[in-house]
Amino acid sequence: MRTVIQRVRRASVTVNGEVVGSIDHGLLILVGAAPTDTDAEAQWLAEKIAVLRIFEDDNGKFNRSLLDVGGSALVVSQFTLYADASQGRRPSFIKAAQPEIAEPLILRFVEFLRKAGVPRVETGRFGAMMLVDLQNDGPTTILLDREAKA
Repeated sequence: MRTVIQRVRRASVTVNGEVVGSIDHGLLILVGAAPTDTDAEAQWLAEKIAVLRIFEDDNGKFNRSLLDVGGSALVVSQFTLYADASQGRRPSFIKAAQPEIAEPLILRFVEFLRKAGVPRVETGRFGAMMLVDLQNDGPTTILLDREAKA
């Protein structure tokens, strides 16, 4: 699985003019799945993200986690994280999991975030054309992957 984690002051997802997920202070998490990913990768990433120290303490140092600050998470599925643009001019998405694999896995990722203690977890809508609005805080953006063990 692959994630792009953005520390935000606020973020929301709109589908067909309707806000389907919205948070204030916390993390916007774009997440993509590969065909070989399992619950193990989803759980590892969720637990890692919940305790990742990317929020500032009183001295301006990255010493606080999402759990420490009581922040929320907005999870948005994004198969384009597995785009391969190394050849030609049009990206290939064959490294991304098919929807029947990716959707349940991303739902499990959301469950694992909740089990890790994240107080509020919102989501986009899988497979929909989504408008994501955010105010990046920092800006702080982290790439975090976890590949399935062979």
